[in-house]
Amino acid sequence: MATETLTRTERVLAALRGEEVDRVPVSAWWHDFAREWSPHGLAEATLEAYRQYGWDFIKVNPRACYYAEDWGARYVQADAANKQPILVEPGVSSPEHLSRIQPLDVSRGAYGEQVESLRIIGERLAGEAPFIQTVFSPLAVASRITGSTKYVQRLMRESPDRLMEALAAIARTLAEYSRACLDAGASGIFFATVEWGSRDTISLEDYNRFARPFDLQALAAVQGAPFNVLHVCRDNNHLLGLLDYPVAVFHWDALGKGNPSLKGVLARTGAAVMGGVTHGDAMTSGSPAVIAKQAERAIIETGGRCFLLAPGCSIEPTTPAVNLRTLAQGPRR
Repeated sequence: MATETLTRTERVLAALRGEEVDRVPVSAWWHDFAREWSPHGLAEATLEAYRQYGWDFIKVNPRACYYAEDWGARYVQADAANKQPILVEPGVSSPEHLSRIQPLDVSRGAYGEQVESLRIIGERLAGEAPFIQTVFSPLAVASRITGSTKYVQRLMRESPDRLMEALAAIARTLAEYSRACLDAGASGIFFATVEWGSRDTISLEDYNRFARPFDLQALAAVQGAPFNVLHVCRDNNHLLGLLDYPVAVFHWDALGKGNPSLKGVLARTGAAVMGGVTHGDAMTSGSPAVIAKQAERAIIETGGRCFLLAPGCSIEPTTPAVNLRTLAQGPRR
């Protein structure tokens, strides 16, 4: 292994290129539901977590409803600190409403607030570590606009042409927004399929029809960025069918049911892989020894090359600090 101590940015970029690193880069992320409703609140919560645990990179973790708010979906904060926002009114509740979904000006509204938050993060980091912004796939955004994955599945069957027109407008918006994220200082985007990454939700045939073309439109807008990530969510995922996506890193729950291994994906792609540690109960209520063992196994499996250590998805805000410190300080060679 390299003996020279690298900066956080050098370490991450070297890992992405498959070069030798002094230690494997590591990070984790979770929601701070109370502070995610303002640019300054999100920036402060993000930077506090980064400094507390010394992460090598930051994955910004905004409220999941922001993608839908500017298309008329109304969400409010929950009445408890650790609960997701609550949908009050969907932006689309009939096929006829799909025509309301037109390209947005991403310098305004909820998208503009996110860009402002990224600018704050970038200014305060001053190049100390790379950060990436979460961008849901167009199909996942449609679910947040309607408030229902099942309703989008129904639209696929009953109004496919109208749905695809709406998805095209969403993809155009996300492409512009993703470029704005880079302009604000982000090193890339964390492109998340959310529920649509699973065979339990959609067949690969339907994914290739309703998701792939729009995913690629958004990703093409930031293709030159060094740290674009494809996050394929859930168990029984479609990752092996998406390895041609133009990203630097593939991220998924390698410990999830029906999902490919880190080693298996590394053998099929020239990109880096990210994950290796649970985001479930073992992280929330398990012992630090479990987290340390998972990290050690992931590093052995990948050889510590083309690898970034992280939970397989966003973790619960209630995760004990001792488990996070174990992840941050554990075996990383």
